[in-house]
Amino acid sequence: MASVSGLSGFDGASIVDQLMQLETVGQTRLQSRVKTEQSAVTALQALNTRLAGLATKAGDTGKGDTWSTLAATSSLPGVSASATASTAATSFSVTVDKLALSHQLAFTTPAALTDQVTDGATTVRLDKLDGTVQDLTTDGTLAGLVTALNDPANATGVRASAVRVADGSYRLLVESTSTGQASDFALTNLDGSPLLGGAAPRAGQDAQVTIGGIQATSATNTFSELLPGVSVTLATSATPGSTAEITVARSASTLTASVKSLVDDVNALLKDLDSATASGASGAKGVLAGDSMVRSLRTALAQALYPGDGSSMAAVGLQVDRYGKLVLDETALAKAYEADPAKVAAAFGSGGDGFAARVAQVAKSASEPYGGAVTSAIQGRNDGIKRLNDSVAQWDLRLEMRRSTLTRQFSALETALNSMNSQSSWLSSQIDSLPTYS
Repeated sequence: MASVSGLSGFDGASIVDQLMQLETVGQTRLQSRVKTEQSAVTALQALNTRLAGLATKAGDTGKGDTWSTLAATSSLPGVSASATASTAATSFSVTVDKLALSHQLAFTTPAALTDQVTDGATTVRLDKLDGTVQDLTTDGTLAGLVTALNDPANATGVRASAVRVADGSYRLLVESTSTGQASDFALTNLDGSPLLGGAAPRAGQDAQVTIGGIQATSATNTFSELLPGVSVTLATSATPGSTAEITVARSASTLTASVKSLVDDVNALLKDLDSATASGASGAKGVLAGDSMVRSLRTALAQALYPGDGSSMAAVGLQVDRYGKLVLDETALAKAYEADPAKVAAAFGSGGDGFAARVAQVAKSASEPYGGAVTSAIQGRNDGIKRLNDSVAQWDLRLEMRRSTLTRQFSALETALNSMNSQSSWLSSQIDSLPTYS
């Protein structure tokens, strides 16, 4: 800015700066509104994300799978069971007859890792005994044979180990990677002669259990769909001859956890909405204070507790306290579910008017990408911010012109003052030069 302070001693530049500070008050207010609106948009975007997540969670809670809470338990630690949603409540006894075993060959003759263990040729033959024969090329040593058998690229279906039996002396142990009677194999020299003096086999074995006099077998220790919807798995610690009692019964623990998680999410959102819309009369003012849309959303979310027929959910364990917080009585919920699963399922959301369905509807209608209440509010505020920024930019031009005008005015004033000072000095000198008379 050009200086408007001259020999007159009149500080026009300082006066212009002070006047410009007054001129910028309107622009400063606009800039403050922009920041306020941007904070509100950030809060609404976070709210929109949470509502979309709540809609998804409420929808999942309302699905039928959440309410199919039959669980399978076993009386024997070594025997476990699982049940699907289609399982009927039942109980039965399972006697462990045999565990599944892999086929295993323990070769007789020990050798050093670097010893040549193949006869002549460096190729050995792996016969899967199912008509599949695989010839493996090695370097002929015990270590090379172990490497070739374990190489994933060879896909042998077996794993090999060199078991140390004395200093520098190892015996070859090979077993199938799968279990069951069909996992047997043979490992020989290429010409069919025994390798390393032959091997002592441990035959592969299918697992077997007995239910009510009926025997069932499996190549693995898992019996899938042993009964409709029920699978049984034997651990390696299971003792043959032991009997497990398997019970498939309704369990409210999974259901209670799912409902509690949804209620906790709704409570957390209600609390945050209260903070965001706080008027500031008894604390900090919320970033969305005065936003009627957000207050209406808070009301709709709280009203989702109540069924459309005007009844209460207290009988199934869900109430609201005097502070507006949802309270879930897990014991009452479990008891109600045990007494009437269908009624509780309908109340909480497996039907079209359950609690979860009502929450999902409120959250979804507010957060929909097109036409959602919160989405529309975000768009509206963003449009308002754009207009405010345009006004701020216009103020920049207006202030620049105003500063230029003031600078010219005070420059002219400074010039006039300098001229008047010069005239005053001349008159003083003339008066001083006049003769004096006594």
